[in-house]
Amino acid sequence: MGILLITTRKGITMTHKTKGIVLRSIKYGETSLVVTIFTELFGIQTYMVNGVRTLKKSSAKANHFQPAAQLDLLVYHSENKAMQRIKEFSWLVLYDDLLNHVIKNSIASYMAELLQKCLKQPEPNTDLFDFCASSFMELDKADKKVTANFALFFTLHLPHFFGFRITDNYSSVNLVLDLQEGNFIDQQPTHPYFIDGKNAELTAELLRVMQPGELEEFQLNRDTRRILLLRYLEYYALHIPDFGQIKTLMIMHEVL
Repeated sequence: MGILLITTRKGITMTHKTKGIVLRSIKYGETSLVVTIFTELFGIQTYMVNGVRTLKKSSAKANHFQPAAQLDLLVYHSENKAMQRIKEFSWLVLYDDLLNHVIKNSIASYMAELLQKCLKQPEPNTDLFDFCASSFMELDKADKKVTANFALFFTLHLPHFFGFRITDNYSSVNLVLDLQEGNFIDQQPTHPYFIDGKNAELTAELLRVMQPGELEEFQLNRDTRRILLLRYLEYYALHIPDFGQIKTLMIMHEVL
């Protein structure tokens, strides 16, 4: 990996090669973007990308910065700066459907927003990066049944990398999922944050899914998926301070 040192009055800026997953892109000025990217080398970072938009229409360069896009990056990085800059970028992964298929793109946008809300500090996490990169690629090639259940799979498995994964101890005795504690218990808790009945059983089954292809076996209707996903996001809100609302959730629900 080549590193270029640039000395400025504010310190030393170095260029690094890294992989990145785009999480959010905001227009800035007439031709620029402010982009949030989960990088393999530095974790979540914010970049100013100049000159990638035209005044009349989006350019091909701007298309690289859609949520879920995976890029090869050469970036300027300084520990003292909140916003970094990108020197060079190119496609790391060329998706077949993910960026233009309405349903898959809405799910990918939801996944990107959820990931961004979980990433609080700019620190590397290679295992998490590999899981997310693989998940987007699996969604890209998924069939209709797998696609329909993919948001549930990603939402349930993502907490593993942040230390609050739900414990899979469902049994004939432990039939209620306590969302505050993150495990299954033998009776309803005194608080309202729990899942019971068939939805608790489905959650336990989804926790045991190791490969997205297994999602094809789940015959869930739209209402069940919606209810489960809302409860899983409630679980996130209980464990992540200032979690807030997922803006892409409504769009995803409409297209599924």
